[in-house]
Amino acid sequence: MNALVLATELAKRPVVTLGGEAVAQIKDTVFDSPAGRIAGFTLSGRGLLAGPLKQSLPWSSVHALGRQAVMIPGREALAAAGVVVASGEAAQGDVLGVRVVTDAGAEAGTVLDVVVERGGRMAGFRIAAAEPLDPRRRSVFVPREEVLAVSGQALVIPAAPRHLVADELPSFTTQVEMYLARQAAPRPGAVREGGERTW
Repeated sequence: MNALVLATELAKRPVVTLGGEAVAQIKDTVFDSPAGRIAGFTLSGRGLLAGPLKQSLPWSSVHALGRQAVMIPGREALAAAGVVVASGEAAQGDVLGVRVVTDAGAEAGTVLDVVVERGGRMAGFRIAAAEPLDPRRRSVFVPREEVLAVSGQALVIPAAPRHLVADELPSFTTQVEMYLARQAAPRPGAVREGGERTW
């Protein structure tokens, strides 16, 4: 599985070409919530006095999302600012800071961050939990698979999330890996290639 990272940790990460040229830095991560993926990034210039750029970086142009930088093939990977914003959440609003409610209508907290895989998939959400989600009102991680709906207005979860709620990113990463392994394992009675049945 890809390593997990918080979207807010991507802010200010340099954007570097494969030739080693630093061309920008990440300003904001833009999500395509219905698809459950990063749509791309808005950019700012490098340095203390640099402001927002009129260019963006579509996810499809990212070569690699590394620990220290976002790698792109070259400057030609950058696009007009509207390309990423139009394809992502801008029309629906930002997911950070939105209310978290249960399908029973109870307030469950607010979204603090989005957890993403290095491959660009949204893996889950970091939530400032309220009473229904966690009586101790901690910051918890909830997997995307538990989310019933997400928009710029609210994130809706089941009244009793069943799986993978964790209170720190490393344990959440482990639980997501175990969950994906269970999903990939053949189910009893399933037919393998060659006609063999699993039990």
